[in-house]
Amino acid sequence: MSKGIISREQNYSQWYNDIVKRAGLADHSAVRGCMVIKPHGYAIWENMKKQLDVMFKETGHVNAYFPLFIPKSFLSREAEHVEGFAKECAVVTHHRLMNDPNGQGVIVDPEAKLEEELIVRPTSETIIWNTYKDWIQSYRDLPLLINQWANVVRWEMRTRPFLRTAEFLWQEGHTAHSSKDEAIEEAEKMHEVYTRFAEDYMAMPVIKGVKTENERFAGALETYTIEAMMQDKKALQAGTSHFLGQNFAKAFDVTFLNENNKEELVWATSWGVSTRLVGALIMTHSDDQGLVLPPKLAPIQVSIVPIPKPAEEIDKVAYQLEDELKKAGYSVFYDRDDKKRPGFKFAEHELKGIPVRLAIGKRDLANKVVEVARRDTGEKVSVPIDQIVKKVNELMKDIQKNLFDKALRFREANTHHADSWEEFEKIIKKEGGFVYAHWDGTSETELAIKDRTKATIRCIPLDRKEETGKCVFSGKPSAGRVIFAKAY
Repeated sequence: MSKGIISREQNYSQWYNDIVKRAGLADHSAVRGCMVIKPHGYAIWENMKKQLDVMFKETGHVNAYFPLFIPKSFLSREAEHVEGFAKECAVVTHHRLMNDPNGQGVIVDPEAKLEEELIVRPTSETIIWNTYKDWIQSYRDLPLLINQWANVVRWEMRTRPFLRTAEFLWQEGHTAHSSKDEAIEEAEKMHEVYTRFAEDYMAMPVIKGVKTENERFAGALETYTIEAMMQDKKALQAGTSHFLGQNFAKAFDVTFLNENNKEELVWATSWGVSTRLVGALIMTHSDDQGLVLPPKLAPIQVSIVPIPKPAEEIDKVAYQLEDELKKAGYSVFYDRDDKKRPGFKFAEHELKGIPVRLAIGKRDLANKVVEVARRDTGEKVSVPIDQIVKKVNELMKDIQKNLFDKALRFREANTHHADSWEEFEKIIKKEGGFVYAHWDGTSETELAIKDRTKATIRCIPLDRKEETGKCVFSGKPSAGRVIFAKAY
């Protein structure tokens, strides 16, 4: 099954595409730049969505849904916002088709031109804040804590499944507050939610920080980010939370009467993660044999394979174990397909990243044991049948922890400090990874470094130490180190 996967060492980019295809995660579509998410890939996203939705609701948020189409004039109201998305927008200009008079299929009806063009949602701040104007009248209406699960379109020219596509799935939170402090607290809270999800569920260590002015979300006063390192040592922005200040309230005239009956502008945040996290999961944990999934997000956590094929005595034990494991809270698949050999099933389950596999043969039954294999290390052990649930409980915790620890060790081994331009350039071009280096705080220097090395400032770490020094590029004074890396 894994023969169709090139090794990471040979061609990391192709390895990623091979995993996506061979593990049945996604396929190309008839629309350039868009993907079809296949059942296994969508099941991973569903598990992510399910857990995130719980975490959002635990922090007081509720779900709603807003239109896919946004009047073009709305994007014009916040100059910085429209500038950030203008080159990525898909525009609807007509509302009807007609048969071609020349018999060449259908054409756009020239009489059906829209009075105002509609933008296919690249993000929803404008349509939502236009709505909030009607929902918010006084301080009693605040805070407004709303999230939506939706699709968005950003017309990307260079695409890759999950990581960057013209259409993708995501959630976007949009909240309104009566004070600056409350809005900042909200943005920081959701930043922490994303961190917990990445580390506790995806088993993916992240660095928390804020973006530079150049890298901020269009229209934000502050963008909080979590940055992860992939196995090719590139950075991936895994989630962002934005403090929007009063920019959108001003643009859409969203005000409220405070407790003293005085009119004030509302304060705003937005925050989101997308199906890009599926790509992050692939690139953080998978190997040359296929997908490796953390147990907490795996669609199938345990598979059971009969050897050589289903038989009455094997079925009896397999169904018993399936029932016990399901009662213990696990998703289980008993693979009774007698058209496939056990070896093929092993490879298929390995390719799909199933964390634990049980193999049951007649000899095993005679010894009252089952072979238990773990996907992350490939280790196999024989376990008494009456101890299987206990063993699976132990393995699930250990696999989850092992994946996180392994990814953390990899990040630490590929994180460097540079104090001169020569050192910085050598690390970026030859070694890769994260580089902590001094920066003078100017956009000019940031863009010059990007132009020369293709490395960007991933974030200003929240836990950075106050450390005076000299910028590695300009030699000007610096208040502390930032993290540079090449990124997706």
